[in-house]
Amino acid sequence: MIGRFRYQGRIFQGEVRGDVVVDGDVETGIQEVEVLVPCEPTKIVGVGLNYYDHAEELGMKIPDEPIIFLKPTSALQSHEKPIVHPKVNRVDYEGELAVVISERCKNVSEKYAEDYILGYTCANDVTARDLQQKDIQWTRSKSFDTFAPVGPFIQEDVKEVDVLCKLNGKIVQKGNTKNMIFGVHELIKFISGVMTLEKGDVILTGTPAGVGKMNRGDVVEVEIEHIGTLRNPVI
Repeated sequence: MIGRFRYQGRIFQGEVRGDVVVDGDVETGIQEVEVLVPCEPTKIVGVGLNYYDHAEELGMKIPDEPIIFLKPTSALQSHEKPIVHPKVNRVDYEGELAVVISERCKNVSEKYAEDYILGYTCANDVTARDLQQKDIQWTRSKSFDTFAPVGPFIQEDVKEVDVLCKLNGKIVQKGNTKNMIFGVHELIKFISGVMTLEKGDVILTGTPAGVGKMNRGDVVEVEIEHIGTLRNPVI
């Protein structure tokens, strides 16, 4: 796995091997470094309504093509750093598998989509649900600062995996990527047909059933098989 770190004022990308981070010939204990968002995207592309069970719980029709939206990079937050609850009535967690793009691409076919995947990580598509229901489009509800926790590390080879979300230690979401309506390669084809994807860009692939409210003082964890756990307190 790979990640981005800050150590003694220096930011670097390193390989995670157990409890150490390797940067060239230098090894540093994972407890000694600050874990940053593992990539530097130019944009975060979200996918709505992409699990069959999530569409069912909302009573919504299965979409004919991916529903996409954007989150600004100012919404990014790293592992263990807080999600800031704004002055709204309801803020929801949405645990998701995130895809990180490896290089600039446009109009990519499903056949070659794998060539443009750097790897996979955990994400929380935090949403101000009351604003989402109030507004015609989703920009405001998805875009508050800290509303896009991503990390902690990037795993380079992931297939079908379990996606869990825990609230204060209790499992509140449990799904598997095999239940996605549109698979990762389909999403890359569709999104790159709309916009150029740049190195480091993040695609949030959608959330399984069980989305719900989180409050100030809660701790939310997104745990994905073979990748790890993204943990953020809510303040």
